[in-house]
Amino acid sequence: MQKFDFSIHTRSGQKVESIVIAGRDRDDAERKLFQMYRNCTVVACGIKEPEDKPRQAASMEDLLTLISK
Repeated sequence: MQKFDFSIHTRSGQKVESIVIAGRDRDDAERKLFQMYRNCTVVACGIKEPEDKPRQAASMEDLLTLISK
């Protein structure tokens, strides 16, 4: 599933930025958005790229082995 980053205007005129919604495609994500924010207007939509996951920290044993070599 892709993640979509929406900026919208609510029906009361307030601007809401960076609402991230997962969906199969943009239409699916917009459908979910309109369920949460009825009568809103989409100002912008972008695809959120997956971030690189941080690497797992090395164990103390691994570090000591590297230092001793």
